[in-house]
Amino acid sequence: MNSKIKLFLCVSLFFMCISCSSEKQELKVLQFNIWQEGTMIPKGFDLLIDELISLDAEIVTFSEIRNYNDRRFIPYLLDELAKKGITYYGQDSDTDVGVISKYPIVRQATIYPLRNDRGSVLKTVVKLKDREIAVYSAHLDWLNCSLYLPRGYDGSTWKKLEQAVVDIDLILADNRSSFRDDAVEAILEDAKKEQLLGSLILIGGDFNEPSHLDWQADTKDIRDHQGLIINWDCSIILYENGFEDAFRVQYPDAVDYPGFTFPANNTEADIKKLAWSPEADDRERIDFIYYYPQKEIQLKDMKVVGPEGSILYGKRTIKDADSKDEFILPLSIWPTDHKAVMATFELSF
Repeated sequence: MNSKIKLFLCVSLFFMCISCSSEKQELKVLQFNIWQEGTMIPKGFDLLIDELISLDAEIVTFSEIRNYNDRRFIPYLLDELAKKGITYYGQDSDTDVGVISKYPIVRQATIYPLRNDRGSVLKTVVKLKDREIAVYSAHLDWLNCSLYLPRGYDGSTWKKLEQAVVDIDLILADNRSSFRDDAVEAILEDAKKEQLLGSLILIGGDFNEPSHLDWQADTKDIRDHQGLIINWDCSIILYENGFEDAFRVQYPDAVDYPGFTFPANNTEADIKKLAWSPEADDRERIDFIYYYPQKEIQLKDMKVVGPEGSILYGKRTIKDADSKDEFILPLSIWPTDHKAVMATFELSF
């Protein structure tokens, strides 16, 4: 074999190795608070099924699973999807969260247990090719929901206060009376173990708490923020530990791209069930997808899923005038009071 042929074969082999080592695959991840399993809207479960099929996410994290009437929600959901020719994997749990995946599940564990209905976290590890992905589905404590205090409402009873709370120390003290930060710390403790195993890390959840990225100087004088800059605990903890908020990576401008996920304008729901502080602007982004940045995972896209409108001062908006957010709109009737969020990642193998 002459030297030119040897050189040609070596170069060809080199580029073949590069091609093999840089194989890429898209991964869509959906966070979906399903409002009591879709039971709050007529035919809500069927509407949920339709949305899942249309959105076609590879991984879905759910909040507000109740296993009503001894019907285990995840197994039932998988069976109903299978009847329509759609295959997902999933495992039952006793938490109020869940995960389904188009990829096999290798293990699952409760990371933070329900505590008097005050938050839960479930870890589901899926395997994509030869890489494991640890997915944490979180529904955090709904009490001491301190985002309501600057709006003039109690964050546990939702009764109107004599005046809005504008003392940041008082707001954060109330916030820390919840178990939300405890749940996030539990995620981090477990995620460190998964990282040592080489897993990619994703978190999807309804946090019932805003992000500090949405309460800085650029938003302090709008949306009833009362001139406050608040470094909300859960997002600060995650950022200090290297995690990134997929929505704010895609849309760093919190003024033009607020990403509100609650309360969603569901035209089929009684507005009294949607307006928790009817004399305030309590629109917030409380549904998140976080990821731990590594060279093998890159964010490609992020969208809010659901109706464009919200509930503002106790009234419905068809589309929020102060938002440039891009939506994946519902197929028909939306089954929940939250908007969902979907991140598209590119994975390298």
